[in-house]
Amino acid sequence: NTIDAYGLYIRSLVALYHLETKLSSFSTMATIPSHNLLTKNYHSSPSFKTTSSSEPSFIHLPEKRSRVAAKASLSRTNEASLSAVISRLERERQGLTDGGGEQWRTAEDFRRRDKKTEEERTLRDTWRKIQGEDDWAGLTDPMDPVLRSELIRYGEMAQACYDAFDFDPSSRYCGSSRFSRHEFFDSLGMKGSGYEVARYLYATSNINLPNFFSKSRWSKVWSKNANWMGYVAVSDDEAATRHRLGRRDIAIAWRGTVTRLEWIADLKDYLKPVYRNNLRCPDPAVKVESGFLDLYTDKDTSCKFSRFSAREQVLAEVKRLVERYGDDEDEELSITVTGHSLGGALAILSAYDVAEMGLNRSRSGKVIPVTVLTYGGPRVGNVRFKERLKELGVKVMRVVNVHDVVPKSPGLFLNERAPHAVMKIAEGLPWCYCHVGEELALDHQNSPFLKSSVDPSNAHNLEALLHLLDGYHGKGERFVLSSGRDPALVNKASDFLKEHFMVPPFWRQDANKGMVRNSEGRWIQAERLRSEDHHSPDIHHHLSQLRLLPS
Repeated sequence: NTIDAYGLYIRSLVALYHLETKLSSFSTMATIPSHNLLTKNYHSSPSFKTTSSSEPSFIHLPEKRSRVAAKASLSRTNEASLSAVISRLERERQGLTDGGGEQWRTAEDFRRRDKKTEEERTLRDTWRKIQGEDDWAGLTDPMDPVLRSELIRYGEMAQACYDAFDFDPSSRYCGSSRFSRHEFFDSLGMKGSGYEVARYLYATSNINLPNFFSKSRWSKVWSKNANWMGYVAVSDDEAATRHRLGRRDIAIAWRGTVTRLEWIADLKDYLKPVYRNNLRCPDPAVKVESGFLDLYTDKDTSCKFSRFSAREQVLAEVKRLVERYGDDEDEELSITVTGHSLGGALAILSAYDVAEMGLNRSRSGKVIPVTVLTYGGPRVGNVRFKERLKELGVKVMRVVNVHDVVPKSPGLFLNERAPHAVMKIAEGLPWCYCHVGEELALDHQNSPFLKSSVDPSNAHNLEALLHLLDGYHGKGERFVLSSGRDPALVNKASDFLKEHFMVPPFWRQDANKGMVRNSEGRWIQAERLRSEDHHSPDIHHHLSQLRLLPS
């Protein structure tokens, strides 16, 4: 009756009150030992039982019951019924059920499911879908484990640009890569990457983006007018690599910004037709942000590193690699471009340029798929740029943190979220922007490892994005780390992890700031740049064939 039900409700609340201390830490503690984490399962499971205390506490709930049946249990007054109600309310309080009696399973079960999926759908058999052949339809909700693995892998290739970059203004090599391209992945602890760096990319620092470029304080430096911008790599000939990838892959990675977001204010924030910077385009209405365009196309003929523009460097190398591997009958070829932050903008722009120039076609006419994977990237161009990119068949996946300000820029007011009628009227204005491709939106507040930080640089951090990718299983699903990727990497260049994990902030440091002892026992900064890191002798030949330089 009503009185008994009300009494039962009060007793349940009192019992829950006494459990408050234990329950307040349950959410975080359940995530660290993954075998204790409960996740949702709508399929059948055995009846309710709990293992012994010496074993992982897997909990098996009974089959789904209706809300009517759940409410009916409130009218029972025996002690067994009270215990069941308290257990159910406890699970509801911690977000482990929605009150409808749906079934749940452990994180270990979740990982076993992902592993089984990966075994059934290997990358070598599904790489075209993973590269966006069908615009990733049905692969992000729930999250496909193969796609997640590839997004993390290419994100780490973008992160390598930061880890290799010399940010130290007290170094005469500030603004360059700390490692030779032949030792690049090995030096970064990525020996098993399966890729070899084919070319380094440089850009002139003379354009108006002072908060993006890094320069040395010394007068004698490696270059006064250039910055290292990334690299072009190609998957190697190892049988294991070819078996895993299912094809030969050309990867282009662009450097962005780690924490400094002031470069956003440096943007001129107006659109410029791409043809004005001599990019091939049949439509004069195709426009991109002028600062990105200048960074991509400007050069300094007095500097041996930036005497060719970043555009010329990347196009020449893609042309060379496609000519070498494009018509191989034993394997297929793909082009994947990646970048974080401003590097994401350069990734989209360079992928568009490669496709517009027809460099994704082999000599025999075979079309090579071009895919862009960006992380925390800004808007790049207008609606017509988006449409032209789609016409060219370039596939774009943008991974963003919903709290990051960079993906909301430029075009703060006039963008793809504005009403269609407004965009139609404003489409000719020089500050009307539109995002391209597909978006995978993540939220750092879903991770129990991260602080609820208001620091915009934390929300923009690439390592944090990769951490969120590792724990993402779909909309509404609990955060469960899948690959065992170390959360300590988040604090490599930030202070974002919760204090009780005891990971020092900004822990990544260069040993002795690059100082080494020479044969005489003196501490010096070793010579760094080698001849193989300069432009290859055949770059002029390839650019001449592309009609970008006079013969």
